[in-house]
Amino acid sequence: MPERHELLPGSPPAAGPQETGSRRIAVISASVGAGHDGAADGLTARLAAQGYRVDRYDFLDLLPARLGKLLRGAYLRLLTRAPEGYQRLYQATEHASRPGAVWRALLRSAEHRTLAAIPQDTTAVVSTYPGASQVLGTLRRRGALEVPAFTFLTDFSVHALWVAPGIDAHLAVHPIPAAQAHVQGAAAVTVVGPVTDARFTPVVGGQRSAARARFGLPEHTPLALLVAGSWGVGAVRQAAAEIRATKVATPVVVCGRNQALAEQLRQDGIAHAFGWVDDMPGLMHACDVLVQNAGGLTSLEAFASGLPVASYRCIPGHGRTNARALEEAGLAAWIRTTEGLRPVLTELLHGPRGTAQREAGIALHRAASGPVPAIAARIGRRPRPTAPSPAVRQPGRRRLALAATTAAATLSLGVAAPLTYAYAKAPTHFTTVAHYLDRDDR
Repeated sequence: MPERHELLPGSPPAAGPQETGSRRIAVISASVGAGHDGAADGLTARLAAQGYRVDRYDFLDLLPARLGKLLRGAYLRLLTRAPEGYQRLYQATEHASRPGAVWRALLRSAEHRTLAAIPQDTTAVVSTYPGASQVLGTLRRRGALEVPAFTFLTDFSVHALWVAPGIDAHLAVHPIPAAQAHVQGAAAVTVVGPVTDARFTPVVGGQRSAARARFGLPEHTPLALLVAGSWGVGAVRQAAAEIRATKVATPVVVCGRNQALAEQLRQDGIAHAFGWVDDMPGLMHACDVLVQNAGGLTSLEAFASGLPVASYRCIPGHGRTNARALEEAGLAAWIRTTEGLRPVLTELLHGPRGTAQREAGIALHRAASGPVPAIAARIGRRPRPTAPSPAVRQPGRRRLALAATTAAATLSLGVAAPLTYAYAKAPTHFTTVAHYLDRDDR
């Protein structure tokens, strides 16, 4: 079982070259929504199945003075109360070659605590969150972290903050995000495929009827599963009403931890509105199509379950760029207008478009070997030459106060889940992205 850690006291030595025979890997995620943690959960399960000992960390806990909690709350408020403001912040940073000054100060404040947390016999560190990747890349460049550091790109579009100089390899779920990362200078981009819970599988036999009975859903009606992440954000009530108005499918809405939204939907006459659902594999078995607004982990789970996917009323920023990338990949339809909702749902439920998307989604999971072989291939290599390691110092009180006050207003984007890069800016051809590690690096 993986070990989950709170911040470790003291300052043990930085993680150095692995001990002979050691099979210990640190995975750093972030509890911003559920996407980063979900990817880390899937990765952890696969590493553990191969005999690795996995230590799990929440990057927000590695920020000092409860700053992580502040930033998580600020991002949620920005996304729910001023979504177009989030869109403007997103656009202002999506092409940045490096994080802004305040964001860099914030990341520096996590360097000491990150090194203190990683056990000395760790053989590699994997990040599923861009802020953690930036810190790990900096530590690698300075020589403070002497074992390989990886970024697992969790989504289909890649914001500039995902690409951190110093990271040894960037692992992508599909060639489209791999191309975006490569264009931005990411090292050793490798297409490894997604990781999801093994329970997400195509429905077989009587699973659909049993699942519908378990959730109290109608037996013979086409069902559209509407999701809005673990926070239940976006135009969910409007989307549910519009799906119902098509009369093509009955909406089944998952509101995550937003219980107030679930209650509002029931008042709106949406009979099947759920809060947090522990058995999402079962609920996907019960439904016929997924409608989503962010393009994150739930979409990958739907692909594994054989559900066709539609992006609709997407949240700003990463929701829209993910929708574009998923559409380009042929994995999800992006419904841009209310008028397009009914015909596209009909095609996905009953037409060849739905069949094609089901096959493509299942193939996405079955065609790639996953991230573990790519990680294992680099463990045991000699550390690359690095500059002498300077002392890692925590920022002063004044700098930290500046980070805390400014980040809430202007840098909440830094903890968005997931951060993305517009696929339209990627070139149509690329030649150096590989499905496995570049042989020249071996």
